[in-house]
Amino acid sequence: MKNLLLIGDSIRRGYDKSVKKSLDGKVNVIFPQDNCRFASYVLRHFHEWFGELDANDIDVIHWNAGLWDSLRLFGEEPHTPLDVYAYYIERICIRIKKLCPNAKVVFATSTKVVSEEMSDNFKRYNEEIEEYNETAVNIVKKYGFEINDLYALSASLPVETHSDAVHYYTPEATKMFTNQVLSAVSPLLGLEEIPKYDEDLYTDSPIGI
Repeated sequence: MKNLLLIGDSIRRGYDKSVKKSLDGKVNVIFPQDNCRFASYVLRHFHEWFGELDANDIDVIHWNAGLWDSLRLFGEEPHTPLDVYAYYIERICIRIKKLCPNAKVVFATSTKVVSEEMSDNFKRYNEEIEEYNETAVNIVKKYGFEINDLYALSASLPVETHSDAVHYYTPEATKMFTNQVLSAVSPLLGLEEIPKYDEDLYTDSPIGI
């Protein structure tokens, strides 16, 4: 059975259990219980998120980082300046290639938020998220990684699919995100068909982000 590693922030936590359930019996799906936060955090902890697997046995990695990086706290600049974000994204690509040379890799773009519902002390702007996404995509493509444009998907969803200004922990959104992740990873896992969606809805309050 092939192995799929999911890495990302609490957006990932909204679909990881449904991806696992949908692939049950076909693919071994692993993901950290940790919220993988910002890019420098991913770089620091990536090697700790393989579970019981040997790094060489990971077949596909689906990952993201960006929403924490673009966060503005207390009216200040983004947590991670864009040039620093680019630096860490590139180092993550190098780290993935070094530790998991056999893995096929998908980078997921960060999702759209409802800025007007966020406080001035905890703020994100979609135009900045788009800029961070563009920066990351240009880098990861150099390493042969594929792109799963979750931002475009999120932008197509009605506001009612949000569970709060940032997250999408609703049945409709969970299904849409899970199906898009399944569509991205299934061919790389050698599956002849995209598995049927099987819901395992994430309902806990988000940790961080």
